[in-house]
Amino acid sequence: MNILEKIVARKKEEIFESKKEKSFADLEKGTYFDKPTISLAKALKTASTPQVISEFKRKSPSKGIINDQVRPEIVTRDYANAGAVGLSVLTDRYFFGGSFDDFLRAREANPGIPMLRKDFIVDEYQLFEAKAIGADVILLIAACLTPREVISLSRKARELGLDVLLEVHNQQELEESIGDAIDIIGVNNRNLKTFETSIDTSIALSEQIPDSFVKISESGLKDAETIIRLFQNGYKGFLIGETFMKTVNPGTALADLQNNLTQHKNLNSLIL
Repeated sequence: MNILEKIVARKKEEIFESKKEKSFADLEKGTYFDKPTISLAKALKTASTPQVISEFKRKSPSKGIINDQVRPEIVTRDYANAGAVGLSVLTDRYFFGGSFDDFLRAREANPGIPMLRKDFIVDEYQLFEAKAIGADVILLIAACLTPREVISLSRKARELGLDVLLEVHNQQELEESIGDAIDIIGVNNRNLKTFETSIDTSIALSEQIPDSFVKISESGLKDAETIIRLFQNGYKGFLIGETFMKTVNPGTALADLQNNLTQHKNLNSLIL
């Protein structure tokens, strides 16, 4: 059993227990359940410059503890102030050290920015959980879902008013999972078997993704040059977590990257 299979197996156990504690009706009574969605897809679609989706992540299976000395409300507020187009907050506890509490604290601190519930969605129940904690976007990972499950979950998410981000790692996943209820397609540059990253993955898939979908790139994004290169290949958004979170001040790290992106843009303008 590989790490992804272990995560999904654990997730199904957690969902089984969660359903005992809270019904769908209970979730619908959540504070944020009826909150209007702030669309990340729309924000990205109209962007004329590279946009960063900044992530709050305490740890990962491959890296272990990344940063467990920071508070989600402070980090995410700093991200927003530094110009993040959206926020991503991990809610998986066992493998990533996340929680609903992290998400709710970030949501309360940032009421006006799109927020992605970053987790392994395998059951419709989790969509209702996402609504209850104030998420605007949910993630569907093609590698741990069947094409039929992607269709079912994405359509239900659309019914609930949520943006849907479909994550793919290769052309086969893209071709099998793409559907009419997907808003954003994210290409993960990390090989799930080796955990190595290469932006060549995003570049190779860029022309295979129809223009009707917003494109974002994920993993292995560390510098302005890489982001500009991917932006030139049609990617509007860039999901970055570890690069920021491994620093003492993640918000400052984002601000520095934003400055580098601006300088790179200005330099290119002078050359042209």
